Amino acid sequence: MIFKDKLEGHRSQPDELPAPAELNSELDEALDNFRLSIHAWSEAAFSRPRTVVAALAPRRVWRLAVGWALGCVLLVGGASAGLWEYQQWEMRSASARVAEQQRLVAQQRNQLARQAEQQRLDEDLLAKVDRDVSREVPSAMEPLAQLMAEGDTP
Repeated sequence: MIFKDKLEGHRSQPDELPAPAELNSELDEALDNFRLSIHAWSEAAFSRPRTVVAALAPRRVWRLAVGWALGCVLLVGGASAGLWEYQQWEMRSASARVAEQQRLVAQQRNQLARQAEQQRLDEDLLAKVDRDVSREVPSAMEPLAQLMAEGDTP
């Protein structure tokens, strides 16, 4: 008798509970039936022929090869894009350095021109002061200086 049939037999008599030993034997029998069915299913699954696996093997190899090829293409593409970006950055930074150097050279030229102009103004001022100071006598006393210069001549 199957466990299900025995259980239905007990349901028909609600007042009467089965003995614990009877329940244990029924449970053991059910577990044995379950174990035997699992073993039978496993044996049937392992013993059936496997012709599909042999047909899928070449397709799997090609799929694996295509996967590796695409991975390599992505890797090379990523590396070359990174290298190209680095070169572009180098060119931008080099042009920025050249522009900065040109700006500094122009600034130095302007500073040198201002210094030369200031030096010329200073020299003109010193020349004027030298002319004003180098007179022997002030301009108000110049007629007297001329008289003395004429009298010194013998």
